[in-house]
Amino acid sequence: MDIDVIITLSVIGIAIVLFATEALRVDIVAILIMLTLMLTGVITAEQGVAGFSNKATITVAFMFILSAALLKTGALQYTAHKLSDTFRYNFNLGIVLMMVLIAIISAFINNTPVVAIFIPVIIQIAHSSGQSPMKMLIPLSFASIFGGMCTLVGTSTNILVSGIAEEKGLDPIGMFEMTPVGLVLLAIGIMYMLIIGKKLLPNKKRSDDELTETFDVKEYITEIELLENSKAVGCKIMDSDLIREIDLDIIEIRRNGSKFTLPQGDFILKAGDILKVRSNVKRIKDLKDKVKVDVTSRVKIGDDDLRGKFSTLVEMVVTSNSDINNKTLKSIDFRRKYRAIPLAIKHREDIIHDNLYETPLKSGDIILAEVKTHFIKELKKLENSQEAPFVLLSEDKITDFDKRKFIIVMSAIFGMITLATLGLIHIMVGAILAVMLLVLFRVLSMKEAYEAVNWKIIFLLAGALSLGKALHNTELDLSIASLLIDELGGFGPVAVLSGLYFSTSMLTEIMSNNASAALMAPIAIATAQSLGVDVMPFIITVTIAASASFMTPIGYQTNTMVFSAGQYRFSDFFKAGVLLNLSFWIVSSFLIPWIYGMI
Repeated sequence: MDIDVIITLSVIGIAIVLFATEALRVDIVAILIMLTLMLTGVITAEQGVAGFSNKATITVAFMFILSAALLKTGALQYTAHKLSDTFRYNFNLGIVLMMVLIAIISAFINNTPVVAIFIPVIIQIAHSSGQSPMKMLIPLSFASIFGGMCTLVGTSTNILVSGIAEEKGLDPIGMFEMTPVGLVLLAIGIMYMLIIGKKLLPNKKRSDDELTETFDVKEYITEIELLENSKAVGCKIMDSDLIREIDLDIIEIRRNGSKFTLPQGDFILKAGDILKVRSNVKRIKDLKDKVKVDVTSRVKIGDDDLRGKFSTLVEMVVTSNSDINNKTLKSIDFRRKYRAIPLAIKHREDIIHDNLYETPLKSGDIILAEVKTHFIKELKKLENSQEAPFVLLSEDKITDFDKRKFIIVMSAIFGMITLATLGLIHIMVGAILAVMLLVLFRVLSMKEAYEAVNWKIIFLLAGALSLGKALHNTELDLSIASLLIDELGGFGPVAVLSGLYFSTSMLTEIMSNNASAALMAPIAIATAQSLGVDVMPFIITVTIAASASFMTPIGYQTNTMVFSAGQYRFSDFFKAGVLLNLSFWIVSSFLIPWIYGMI
């Protein structure tokens, strides 16, 4: 076996493991793929960095900006809150309307910020209507995936596959070329979730004390009183033994009837101060004689003291796009930057109380934090940015609907889609033109445009494209295509296409959807060309299958987001998604060949 083939296969194998285990960020994995292939000579330096100038990569970057512009208008937030009345009087109708609405929006803008906006609203709707959020959040994520399958700009995966086809001298995917397949799968997906899926989802409702039970923080929120002879008396908080010798955060100080919420480090402590703190109670008791404090009581989550008018208890879900992934609360200066004190971190099924500032954060983690009430609005604004560090599970309505900006943004998006559909301009040119019009009309600034780009996805796309180039250089795409044809070719092209869908879908469940698409698209093209049939149905197959991730919370970024927000178990996705995955596979295996004239 040729050494380049061995290197490429090894890189693919290691990449799959890294993607599946989340040992490294997906963009780091992608860049390491690109770097390894260049250093070993499998691809040239020019081929390695060509992904950054690829039309697909540039298009995706500008689509992120368009999504951010639409979010800034407040239209999605306004629409989301309008759903609440429907859910109150007809839950099934509410689910259908929500899924249709999410699918329509996700067909034209990036679905990650859409889901981020709807998560807290759906949780609020669930609480007010007496329903379980667990019955609603997985349908929310799935609907965004369904919608992304309906148009070229529905998700970065579609644009990526189209770009790979263009690189190989083939026609790109048309703006609505996927729509017939996407609409059928959308209808099937909604009916499945309404009739079968919702019955397979858990029905746990959150009680008033659920935050206490979920995060198990009763033993970690404590009140202490400073005694007269305490060394901390007369000291600034930052200089006191409380900070230097005990791992705690001061949430509130009560003094002579006054309350000081989340006091600054230069706050001077006095004898008799009652401090509400977060720390390990045992550690405080062990050191109380040395530091001269008195452990007076325990404070329960949900008490008026904790949910006062000066502070708010919130859950902050780390997003898949967040720049705080793999960082610690200490390294991001969490308390100062977000005016918040962490109380606990929920990572998958584990609850972490100790060493919170030193714990590396992962996408999907939930930070339970005490936040100054007046700063909630700033956090909500930050949440609406493209690279929001977290989704704030809060019921506050912050962004007002700006009708003027909404009309301008929708006009720009509609114009881009129309010109691209008519073939007058390339979708990349249309996206750039639309963004510049929004800047000129002052809908958003250039600073906001730069901040809107999800650079994590851009680097992932660039790195993943280099893997496709390696497959071509080593002719592995032809070899894998030949293997696929040898195994299934005897049953006809439709069977080969079905096998391609299944392979891509299973790969997506453990890898990034973009990475699996970049890997499988060259194979799909080589397979179709070897069979001597039209390439387009094979390209569409990979595009659909790469997004159809329903069985695991790690296969698609919106699944990861609702996984933690809804407090699901890994098995909840498998139970709800396995039949949906099989249904999409079977339907697509016959629908795509029929629509594109193979049968």
